[in-house]
Amino acid sequence: MLRHPDGSSFRFDPGALCLELLPTGGPGPLAYFEVLREPADLVRWAEESRLPGGLGSGGGPGPGSGRALVVSAGEVADARVLRDALWRLAEGHADGARPGRDDLATLNDAAAHPPLTARLTADGDREWALGGTGTGLLSTVARDAVELFTGAYAHRIRACGAHGCRLLFVDTSRPGRRRWCSMERCGNRHKVRAHRARLTADGE
Repeated sequence: MLRHPDGSSFRFDPGALCLELLPTGGPGPLAYFEVLREPADLVRWAEESRLPGGLGSGGGPGPGSGRALVVSAGEVADARVLRDALWRLAEGHADGARPGRDDLATLNDAAAHPPLTARLTADGDREWALGGTGTGLLSTVARDAVELFTGAYAHRIRACGAHGCRLLFVDTSRPGRRRWCSMERCGNRHKVRAHRARLTADGE
């Protein structure tokens, strides 16, 4: 669920973990949408993301605190840097542009750290090992981006087709014809405009 600063919300599935990080803010005018300001914000994003299993809550004092994810203020700043690099890399990829050297370095540096550690429970469920860090979370996100940009769906990274909407997604549908970030938002708006245009044309 995406929450706009004006209080509105809508469902949006970008199809990949790394692209889920983008709507938390971004470079330039996208800073208006910033929500990653403190450790609890990044933990909350992780809890609401497509990462399976529980991640606990709160910033916590450090590894071994009994929480699955512990985030520092510095790691929140690192998350914003990685997110902004991912914005430029994903938009560039969708447009067929070569990635920027600095953004590549940011992504690869994040991916070089150990990721979050998944484990199997006695009930056959998946959960995250205790003491995971914000750095491990960002590594998990960065590695997902590497897989996306080099994988089978790399050619399906797209921007929403609505005018003025910059949301990015990977089209994992079988037909490969997804146009909108969300039918609830931009898809329905397009339908309404098209319907009004037809009514106008019929009335002339």
